[in-house]
Amino acid sequence: MFGSNDHIGDEAHRYGTATIGDAVARLRSGGLVAVPTETVYGLAADSTNAAAVAEIYRAKGRPDFNPLIVHVPNLAAARNLGQFNELAMRFAELLWPGPLTLVLPKTENCPVAPAVTAGLDTIALRVPAHPVMRELLHASGLYLAAPSANRSGGISPTTADHVARSLGLAAPLVLDGGACEQGIESTIVAINGTDFRILRPGPVTAAALERIASKPAATTDSETIEAPGQMLSHYAPNKPVRLNAPSAQPDEYHIGFGPVAGDMNLSDSADLAEAASLLFAALHHAEASKKKKIAVAPITDEGIGLALNDRLRRAASPK
Repeated sequence: MFGSNDHIGDEAHRYGTATIGDAVARLRSGGLVAVPTETVYGLAADSTNAAAVAEIYRAKGRPDFNPLIVHVPNLAAARNLGQFNELAMRFAELLWPGPLTLVLPKTENCPVAPAVTAGLDTIALRVPAHPVMRELLHASGLYLAAPSANRSGGISPTTADHVARSLGLAAPLVLDGGACEQGIESTIVAINGTDFRILRPGPVTAAALERIASKPAATTDSETIEAPGQMLSHYAPNKPVRLNAPSAQPDEYHIGFGPVAGDMNLSDSADLAEAASLLFAALHHAEASKKKKIAVAPITDEGIGLALNDRLRRAASPK
């Protein structure tokens, strides 16, 4: 471990009905804690505890071939788990803490449970920016595996209420940090020597990565699942979803964007960052509505729009 705080005082910060001290105690005993990050809420467990990791899979109903992201407090801790070459170091130094996950070869003595990496020789690592998650990492002294705190394949949670509705008693302790700022999951990048591949688009755009690397991203054409969020059907409501819909049918809840008003508009001004922050909340509203189907207005593929459309295409894919 990278160090720990064995004494959590009585004045530990309180989030909702739980404190950081409550969360630390639960994690150290092998339990699960739902915690906010700047992207979505994560269902956290000690990544070195095989039984705790199994509880994540059990709570989410998650396929065991789908690897988990491990959250750490800083680059020094990340280097205990993954092998960083020059390009990986450049990304980490410029973009961490933040919504970027790096997929790297595991270190020789990487202590995480095998289920975390789903049998792969690589590990997905992130240094989150959210103050609640950062406080939990420092107070617990643990490397935290933390996929999104929802049933596998369902809509990702961006509020504590979303977590409660999706997982119920499977996530008995939730640190409530309010609504997540980014609203979509981190960009995932695999490092292969001097090349990099974008395995999942997210808030950190391809253009930003290419500026840092001074080269374009390599193409990704493998069907092997190397990181979270690569399954064809993912982020999906329990209703059919129709995309690129400038108007809606009577039985459809319409998610609007820009000039397409809809029942709920992701951004009246067509601001993609605002749309990203509201996307999963809008899907939760649509799923809870009385309409039998969901329609989504056209959204540009530029910048963060690429990540929004990636999530929407997976939400619309047949289960």
